[in-house]
Amino acid sequence: MPSALPCTLVIFGASGDLAKRKLIPAVYEMAREKLLPQQFVLVGFSRSPMTDAQYQAECREAVQKFARTQPVDAQIWKRIEQNICYIQGDYGSEADHTKLHETLLKLDKEKQTAGNRLFYLSTPPNTFEPIINCLGKQQQARATGGWERIIIEKPFGRDLASARMLNGLLHNYFPEEQVFRIDHFLGKETVQNLMVMRFGNAIFEPLWNYKYIDHVQITVSETLGVGMRGGYYAQSGATRDMVQNHMFQLMALVAMEPPAALDAVSIRDEKVKVFKSIRPIRADHVEQFTVRGQYGPGEAAGQKTGGYRKEKDVPADSKTETFSALKLYIDNWRWSGMPFYLRTGKFLPEKLSEIVVRFRSPPLTLFQKQCESPVYPNDLIIRVQPEEGISWRLNAKVPGGSLSIKSVALDFLYKTTFNVEPPEAYERLIYDAMVGDQTLFIRGDEAEAAWAVIDPIEQGWAKSKKEPEIYVPGTWGPKSSIDLIERDGRRWLQSSSEDAEPIIACSL
Repeated sequence: MPSALPCTLVIFGASGDLAKRKLIPAVYEMAREKLLPQQFVLVGFSRSPMTDAQYQAECREAVQKFARTQPVDAQIWKRIEQNICYIQGDYGSEADHTKLHETLLKLDKEKQTAGNRLFYLSTPPNTFEPIINCLGKQQQARATGGWERIIIEKPFGRDLASARMLNGLLHNYFPEEQVFRIDHFLGKETVQNLMVMRFGNAIFEPLWNYKYIDHVQITVSETLGVGMRGGYYAQSGATRDMVQNHMFQLMALVAMEPPAALDAVSIRDEKVKVFKSIRPIRADHVEQFTVRGQYGPGEAAGQKTGGYRKEKDVPADSKTETFSALKLYIDNWRWSGMPFYLRTGKFLPEKLSEIVVRFRSPPLTLFQKQCESPVYPNDLIIRVQPEEGISWRLNAKVPGGSLSIKSVALDFLYKTTFNVEPPEAYERLIYDAMVGDQTLFIRGDEAEAAWAVIDPIEQGWAKSKKEPEIYVPGTWGPKSSIDLIERDGRRWLQSSSEDAEPIIACSL
């Protein structure tokens, strides 16, 4: 991969948690991999009072604490650090944005960054509009020369109407090819490998449809509660926070048709088709196809809680869900009548993101008459975190004189196969934005199509008299989420139980 062209990266929300934990370390790793241009400047912009030297020290501490490769190479960091500066300002202040604009013009001349600018909005959603308006006005006043691109973190709107408004605001100043809506899941190696696995291996493509796959389940679970984000979470909830973006992106990559080419337009066209093919869940049918829950009082992962409604900044009568499970159908030729089960939640037993593709059982097994229980179907498990990799579960004979069958795993892990840690998602995504590759970013109509699926569900919940079901921290959510899949004769697969399939003893 060639080094990116000279540019300036402006991080709004430069003193925030995301910038410290992910963005600044990603810049260092890009420099270590020789992907960062020699003519590169990092400008931090936030409300906190700080000098350039103080911000440089804060960035150095972030890299030493959170960089993927340790120890930090002092020579590489010195080159980055001397090109870091800071501006204190209000996100909606035209005067402060004028100051930023003048600073960027000065840096273009001093650092030869060619007028190329990448603006990263690592800020709360309520600041998007003032920042975009101020950037747009400065852009209109600026002389031609160099490119400008904008990266926006999720959530991209909170419903279809707000997503459309945000798209309209962006397009007032930035053409779609300059807008990069980021979902860090798409930067993970395993997620990118989904396309290679599907379309680069002849063994899978003929089987990748409802005729051979029984169902797909996607789990994104967290072991902690809402913590200090109660105020934000009360306005969002698990479905808006995780399902509409992260989980829908995983589902789209599993379900999409082969793209015409490996370019941003072709790939994102196919993802949009998936969202538009999802069978709508009417508001009066939400109880049949969805489950929402809230964690109650208890303790898990070393954290005690009085329950979600007792968390800081959470209303005592909040109906916001901390757990969400959906059963969806994609009504197209490939997936006709085959369900996709999605679940996500706080205070669950494991921090886990995985896709399980469960294949249909053989129409007739030779072991049915002799075995005490059915032979288990095959599973393809694509694990996004914590250990990125793919596991293929097959039935095999247990060594010995008797005919006993056990489900065994053929595992591929990035760490052990390639003897390297996979790069952090933000390293790849920031690099792609610098070179203008939008393949791993969400297009405007794609975000709107995903919200069109979620809105009727949220409206149904808002009208429902049924409150979210309480579940105990450290469990896999409400009992209704188990019923959602088990009443179809299926079950959730937890990675903790991957070796828990019993040995099936067969008599000859």
